[in-house]
Amino acid sequence: MCELLGMSANVPTDICFSFAGLVRRGGETGPHRDGWGIAFYEGNGLRAFHDPLPSARSHIAQMLLDYPIKSRVVISHIRQANVGDVCLANTHPFSRELWGSMWCFAHNGQLDRSLLDWPLTHYHPVGNTDSEYAFCWLLDQIRSRFPDGPPASEQALAELVHQCCEKLRGLGVFNMLLSESKHLFCYCTTKLSWITRRAPFGEARLRDRDMTVDFGAETTPNDVVTVIATEPLTDNERWQRLQSGELILFADGEVVQRFYDEAVG
Repeated sequence: MCELLGMSANVPTDICFSFAGLVRRGGETGPHRDGWGIAFYEGNGLRAFHDPLPSARSHIAQMLLDYPIKSRVVISHIRQANVGDVCLANTHPFSRELWGSMWCFAHNGQLDRSLLDWPLTHYHPVGNTDSEYAFCWLLDQIRSRFPDGPPASEQALAELVHQCCEKLRGLGVFNMLLSESKHLFCYCTTKLSWITRRAPFGEARLRDRDMTVDFGAETTPNDVVTVIATEPLTDNERWQRLQSGELILFADGEVVQRFYDEAVG
Protein backbone atom coordinates (compact mmCIF):
# COMPACT_ATOMS: atom_id res chain seq x y z
CA MET A 1 0.00 0.00 0.00
CA CYS A 2 1.03 3.61 -0.57
CA GLU A 3 0.96 6.41 2.00
CA LEU A 4 -0.66 9.82 1.81
CA LEU A 5 0.18 13.17 3.36
CA GLY A 6 -1.91 16.31 3.17
CA MET A 7 -2.13 19.71 4.78
CA SER A 8 -4.76 22.43 5.08
CA ALA A 9 -3.83 25.70 6.81
CA ASN A 10 -5.23 29.18 7.27
CA VAL A 11 -1.86 30.80 6.50
CA PRO A 12 0.97 29.79 4.15
CA THR A 13 2.87 27.10 6.05
CA ASP A 14 5.74 24.80 5.22
CA ILE A 15 5.27 21.05 5.60
CA CYS A 16 8.96 20.20 6.05
CA PHE A 17 8.53 18.58 9.48
CA SER A 18 5.80 16.16 8.39
CA PHE A 19 7.44 15.58 5.01
CA ALA A 20 10.71 14.67 6.76
CA GLY A 21 8.89 11.83 8.49
CA LEU A 22 7.10 10.65 5.36
CA VAL A 23 10.30 10.66 3.27
CA ARG A 24 11.92 8.10 5.57
CA ARG A 25 9.02 5.71 4.97
CA GLY A 26 9.79 5.76 1.25
CA GLY A 27 12.32 2.92 1.19
CA GLU A 28 13.94 3.25 4.62
CA THR A 29 11.55 2.78 7.55
CA GLY A 30 8.80 1.61 5.16
CA PRO A 31 8.48 -0.35 1.89
CA HIS A 32 7.13 2.48 -0.26
CA ARG A 33 10.10 2.69 -2.64
CA ASP A 34 8.33 2.98 -6.02
CA GLY A 35 8.30 6.75 -6.37
CA TRP A 36 6.92 9.79 -4.61
CA GLY A 37 5.45 13.20 -5.32
CA ILE A 38 4.30 16.38 -3.64
CA ALA A 39 2.20 19.34 -4.82
CA PHE A 40 1.93 22.80 -3.27
CA TYR A 41 -0.81 25.29 -4.10
CA GLU A 42 0.21 28.91 -4.46
CA GLY A 43 -2.99 30.83 -5.09
CA ASN A 44 -4.42 29.28 -8.25
CA GLY A 45 -1.02 27.87 -9.21
CA LEU A 46 0.19 24.36 -8.47
CA ARG A 47 3.87 23.63 -7.93
CA ALA A 48 4.51 19.88 -8.18
CA PHE A 49 7.55 17.62 -7.84
CA HIS A 50 7.67 13.93 -8.82
CA ASP A 51 10.38 11.30 -8.71
CA PRO A 52 10.09 7.55 -9.52
CA LEU A 53 13.01 6.88 -7.14
CA PRO A 54 12.50 6.09 -3.42
CA SER A 55 11.95 9.28 -1.45
CA ALA A 56 14.47 8.25 1.21
CA ARG A 57 17.22 8.39 -1.43
CA SER A 58 15.85 11.20 -3.61
CA HIS A 59 17.91 14.34 -4.14
CA ILE A 60 14.70 16.16 -5.06
CA ALA A 61 13.14 15.23 -1.72
CA GLN A 62 16.23 16.45 0.09
CA MET A 63 16.08 19.71 -1.83
CA LEU A 64 12.51 20.26 -0.63
CA LEU A 65 13.54 19.59 2.96
CA ASP A 66 16.23 22.26 2.58
CA TYR A 67 13.91 24.67 0.73
CA PRO A 68 10.74 25.24 2.78
CA ILE A 69 7.92 26.06 0.39
CA LYS A 70 4.96 27.68 2.13
CA SER A 71 1.44 26.76 1.07
CA ARG A 72 -2.08 26.56 2.47
CA VAL A 73 -2.90 23.24 0.76
CA VAL A 74 -0.41 20.42 0.14
CA ILE A 75 -0.84 16.86 -1.16
CA SER A 76 1.95 14.27 -1.08
CA HIS A 77 2.26 10.54 -1.78
CA ILE A 78 4.84 7.77 -1.50
CA ARG A 79 4.19 4.73 -3.66
CA GLN A 80 4.34 0.98 -3.24
CA ALA A 81 3.29 -0.17 -6.69
CA ASN A 82 0.36 -2.56 -7.05
CA VAL A 83 -1.00 -1.62 -10.47
CA GLY A 84 1.07 0.03 -13.19
CA ASP A 85 4.76 0.36 -13.95
CA VAL A 86 7.26 2.15 -11.74
CA CYS A 87 7.76 5.28 -13.83
CA LEU A 88 7.24 9.02 -13.75
CA ALA A 89 3.83 8.86 -15.49
CA ASN A 90 2.47 6.69 -12.68
CA THR A 91 3.79 8.84 -9.84
CA HIS A 92 1.19 10.62 -7.70
CA PRO A 93 -0.20 13.20 -7.16
CA PHE A 94 -1.98 13.61 -10.48
CA SER A 95 -3.46 16.90 -11.67
CA ARG A 96 -6.03 18.13 -14.21
CA GLU A 97 -7.81 21.42 -14.97
CA LEU A 98 -11.50 21.89 -14.11
CA TRP A 99 -13.41 25.22 -13.97
CA GLY A 100 -10.17 27.12 -14.51
CA SER A 101 -8.50 25.54 -11.48
CA MET A 102 -5.89 22.82 -11.19
CA TRP A 103 -7.25 19.82 -9.30
CA CYS A 104 -4.78 17.57 -7.55
CA PHE A 105 -5.34 13.96 -6.42
CA ALA A 106 -3.50 11.13 -4.68
CA HIS A 107 -4.78 7.63 -3.85
CA ASN A 108 -3.81 4.83 -1.52
CA GLY A 109 -5.23 1.36 -2.18
CA GLN A 110 -6.08 -1.01 -5.01
CA LEU A 111 -9.26 -1.17 -7.08
CA ASP A 112 -10.78 -3.98 -9.10
CA ARG A 113 -9.88 -3.94 -12.81
CA SER A 114 -13.56 -3.61 -13.69
CA LEU A 115 -12.95 0.10 -13.04
CA LEU A 116 -11.31 0.24 -16.47
CA ASP A 117 -14.72 -0.49 -18.04
CA TRP A 118 -16.22 2.67 -16.53
CA PRO A 119 -16.60 5.20 -19.35
CA LEU A 120 -14.49 8.36 -19.46
CA THR A 121 -15.54 11.50 -21.33
CA HIS A 122 -13.39 14.55 -20.68
CA TYR A 123 -10.42 13.17 -18.79
CA HIS A 124 -8.10 10.30 -19.66
CA PRO A 125 -5.09 8.79 -17.88
CA VAL A 126 -1.53 9.31 -19.06
CA GLY A 127 -0.13 6.35 -17.12
CA ASN A 128 -1.56 2.90 -16.43
CA THR A 129 -2.59 2.98 -12.77
CA ASP A 130 -6.04 2.34 -11.35
CA SER A 131 -5.49 5.51 -9.28
CA GLU A 132 -5.21 7.89 -12.22
CA TYR A 133 -8.15 6.21 -13.94
CA ALA A 134 -10.26 6.73 -10.79
CA PHE A 135 -9.20 10.40 -10.70
CA CYS A 136 -10.24 10.92 -14.33
CA TRP A 137 -13.58 9.24 -13.67
CA LEU A 138 -14.15 11.33 -10.55
CA LEU A 139 -13.48 14.62 -12.36
CA ASP A 140 -15.78 13.49 -15.18
CA GLN A 141 -18.60 13.03 -12.64
CA ILE A 142 -18.02 16.46 -11.11
CA ARG A 143 -17.87 18.17 -14.51
CA SER A 144 -21.00 16.38 -15.72
CA ARG A 145 -22.99 17.33 -12.62
CA PHE A 146 -21.78 20.95 -12.56
CA PRO A 147 -20.81 21.82 -16.15
CA ASP A 148 -20.95 25.60 -15.69
CA GLY A 149 -18.68 25.89 -12.69
CA PRO A 150 -18.65 25.11 -8.99
CA PRO A 151 -22.01 25.01 -7.24
CA ALA A 152 -22.95 27.83 -4.90
CA SER A 153 -23.05 25.36 -2.03
CA GLU A 154 -19.79 23.66 -1.05
CA GLN A 155 -21.97 21.04 0.63
CA ALA A 156 -23.42 20.02 -2.74
CA LEU A 157 -19.93 19.48 -4.16
CA ALA A 158 -18.72 17.60 -1.10
CA GLU A 159 -21.80 15.41 -1.18
CA LEU A 160 -21.17 14.48 -4.82
CA VAL A 161 -17.51 13.71 -4.12
CA HIS A 162 -18.56 11.49 -1.23
CA GLN A 163 -21.06 9.62 -3.39
CA CYS A 164 -18.41 9.01 -6.03
CA CYS A 165 -15.90 7.84 -3.43
CA GLU A 166 -18.48 5.44 -2.01
CA LYS A 167 -18.94 3.94 -5.47
CA LEU A 168 -15.18 3.56 -5.91
CA ARG A 169 -14.92 1.98 -2.46
CA GLY A 170 -17.15 -0.77 -3.81
CA LEU A 171 -14.22 -1.83 -6.01
CA GLY A 172 -11.66 -2.17 -3.22
CA VAL A 173 -9.54 0.11 -1.06
CA PHE A 174 -9.94 3.81 -1.81
CA ASN A 175 -8.22 6.27 0.49
CA MET A 176 -7.70 9.61 -1.23
CA LEU A 177 -6.80 13.28 -1.02
CA LEU A 178 -8.26 15.78 -3.51
CA SER A 179 -8.05 19.57 -3.83
CA GLU A 180 -8.84 22.44 -6.17
CA SER A 181 -6.58 24.87 -4.22
CA LYS A 182 -8.90 26.08 -1.44
CA HIS A 183 -10.46 22.90 -0.06
CA LEU A 184 -8.95 19.54 0.83
CA PHE A 185 -11.22 16.50 0.43
CA CYS A 186 -10.12 13.48 2.49
CA TYR A 187 -11.85 10.12 2.06
CA CYS A 188 -11.10 6.92 3.95
CA THR A 189 -11.71 3.25 3.32
CA THR A 190 -9.10 1.74 5.64
CA LYS A 191 -6.43 4.11 6.99
CA LEU A 192 -6.37 7.89 7.24
CA SER A 193 -5.69 10.03 10.31
CA TRP A 194 -5.59 13.77 11.00
CA ILE A 195 -4.50 16.27 13.60
CA THR A 196 -5.27 19.97 13.91
CA ARG A 197 -2.64 22.13 15.58
CA ARG A 198 -3.69 25.48 17.02
CA ALA A 199 -2.77 27.70 19.96
CA PRO A 200 -1.51 26.84 22.48
CA PHE A 201 1.01 25.04 20.28
CA GLY A 202 3.25 22.37 21.76
CA GLU A 203 6.14 20.12 20.86
CA ALA A 204 5.87 17.31 18.31
CA ARG A 205 8.22 14.34 17.84
CA LEU A 206 8.44 12.28 14.63
CA ARG A 207 8.09 8.52 14.73
CA ASP A 208 10.40 7.83 11.81
CA ARG A 209 13.42 9.97 12.60
CA ASP A 210 15.04 11.68 15.55
CA MET A 211 13.41 15.06 15.00
CA THR A 212 11.39 17.30 17.31
CA VAL A 213 9.89 20.72 16.73
CA ASP A 214 8.37 23.29 19.06
CA PHE A 215 5.47 24.69 17.02
CA GLY A 216 5.01 27.43 19.58
CA ALA A 217 8.24 28.99 18.37
CA GLU A 218 7.31 28.60 14.69
CA THR A 219 3.72 29.92 14.63
CA THR A 220 1.47 32.78 15.65
CA PRO A 221 -1.51 32.42 18.02
CA ASN A 222 -3.91 32.71 15.06
CA ASP A 223 -2.44 29.86 13.00
CA VAL A 224 -4.51 26.73 12.34
CA VAL A 225 -2.79 23.82 10.59
CA THR A 226 -4.30 20.40 9.92
CA VAL A 227 -2.13 17.50 8.76
CA ILE A 228 -3.60 14.31 7.27
CA ALA A 229 -1.60 11.09 6.92
CA THR A 230 -2.16 7.41 6.27
CA GLU A 231 -0.44 6.64 9.58
CA PRO A 232 0.23 9.20 12.34
CA LEU A 233 3.64 10.82 11.85
CA THR A 234 4.28 11.77 15.47
CA ASP A 235 4.27 9.66 18.63
CA ASN A 236 3.49 12.29 21.27
CA GLU A 237 0.29 13.80 19.84
CA ARG A 238 -3.30 12.58 19.64
CA TRP A 239 -4.35 11.91 16.04
CA GLN A 240 -7.94 11.23 15.00
CA ARG A 241 -8.78 8.37 12.64
CA LEU A 242 -11.37 8.70 9.90
CA GLN A 243 -14.02 6.03 9.79
CA SER A 244 -14.42 3.73 6.81
CA GLY A 245 -16.68 5.52 4.33
CA GLU A 246 -16.07 8.94 5.89
CA LEU A 247 -15.24 12.09 3.93
CA ILE A 248 -13.98 15.25 5.63
CA LEU A 249 -13.68 18.53 3.77
CA PHE A 250 -11.12 20.96 5.20
CA ALA A 251 -10.68 24.65 4.43
CA ASP A 252 -8.19 26.94 6.17
CA GLY A 253 -7.31 24.08 8.50
CA GLU A 254 -10.88 23.65 9.76
CA VAL A 255 -13.51 20.96 9.17
CA VAL A 256 -16.27 22.48 7.02
CA GLN A 257 -18.16 19.39 5.83
CA ARG A 258 -18.32 15.80 7.01
CA PHE A 259 -20.08 12.79 5.46
CA TYR A 260 -20.21 9.20 6.68
CA ASP A 261 -20.78 5.73 5.24
CA GLU A 262 -24.05 5.97 3.28
CA ALA A 263 -25.01 2.43 4.26
CA VAL A 264 -24.85 3.41 7.92
CA GLY A 265 -26.65 6.68 7.23
